[in-house]
Amino acid sequence: MAEAIMRLRTAGCVFAEDEADVLAASAADESELAKLVDRRALGEPLEQVVGYADFCGVRVRLRPGVFVPRVRSELLVRIAAEVARPGDVVVDLCCGSGALGLAVRHQQPAIELYAADVDPVAVACARDNLDTGVYPGDLFDALPAILRGRVAVLLANVPYVATRHIPLLPAEARDHEPHTALDGGDDGLDVFRAVVAGASEWLAPGGIMLSEITEAQAEAAGTALRAAGLEADLRSDEDLEASVIRGRKTVVPVR
Repeated sequence: MAEAIMRLRTAGCVFAEDEADVLAASAADESELAKLVDRRALGEPLEQVVGYADFCGVRVRLRPGVFVPRVRSELLVRIAAEVARPGDVVVDLCCGSGALGLAVRHQQPAIELYAADVDPVAVACARDNLDTGVYPGDLFDALPAILRGRVAVLLANVPYVATRHIPLLPAEARDHEPHTALDGGDDGLDVFRAVVAGASEWLAPGGIMLSEITEAQAEAAGTALRAAGLEADLRSDEDLEASVIRGRKTVVPVR
């Protein structure tokens, strides 16, 4: 174990002791532990090395090359779980591992959950976690047509890093996670705008769309939502260093 800790420290792992414990718990023997430590020391995210991430009260199975759920995304889960009701249709778009949908369903077991992603590796990983209701394809094109106009909560944790900032990301993300899960275009909002453009058609009256953004993107994101006919507001959590923009489809009064 001491050798594993030293190897991780040398590689720059700040929490070498804790990581060595996690790796040791996942290894069948010393030989396998050495291989896992080597993978971690070469920069592969710890969660991908051990094959899981503990996120928001659930254990999420992961595969190499799949986006690792971030602690800050707990704010998305919290907001979704606050508003979701039994029987509501909840969609996890750009689902990656399916972590968000899995965590919301953990808190609201009676929801009707669907998930979709354009990356076939992510789709396979999400199916590991969600079993059913995971579809391959680009944004709304992936979803069953029967969901149109029925979605109560649309979780769209889209890529929102500006292209020019990708080289500044930690190597764990830059080298081991798909750029399609990170790169949001020139201002980081390209995919967000594509989701907003179709959201109203898929949301039920009163339904909401939730996306993680940076505070610097809040004004532009709100403008895009309002231009699409959705109400917009921002929720932030300083402890999580997270911001979530919410778009709500207004209920048209019956005359």
